[in-house]
Amino acid sequence: QVQLIESGGGLVQAGGSLRLSCAASGRGRTMGWFRQSPGKEREFVAAISATDSSTYYADSVRGRFTISRDNAKNTVYLQMNSLKPEDTAVYYCAARDRMLAVKTVSLWPYWGQGTQVTVSS
Repeated sequence: QVQLIESGGGLVQAGGSLRLSCAASGRGRTMGWFRQSPGKEREFVAAISATDSSTYYADSVRGRFTISRDNAKNTVYLQMNSLKPEDTAVYYCAARDRMLAVKTVSLWPYWGQGTQVTVSS
């Protein structure tokens, strides 16, 4: 069983920055970040490959968010800059075996408990 533990959420003003972390158990896998706001479906944010660290981003965060990983620590990060009120959500870390169709929520079998990010205007 894969365990994913997120940290780093909080309250920040618009234009500010936050860094989320996700510590994973087990072998290295493709890792992703998703988010969910009240009344909305969970949506893809970013993903990073286990093999070559290639990355993929949602259009809404490209250029503002950066996903990275430290394989020695089996940890993935999401650096969030230029935050906007519409970025407010619970952010979830996820893991899977393949870097394929990464936007599809149902294809990710492993999930963390989520961490709240609130951006005030």
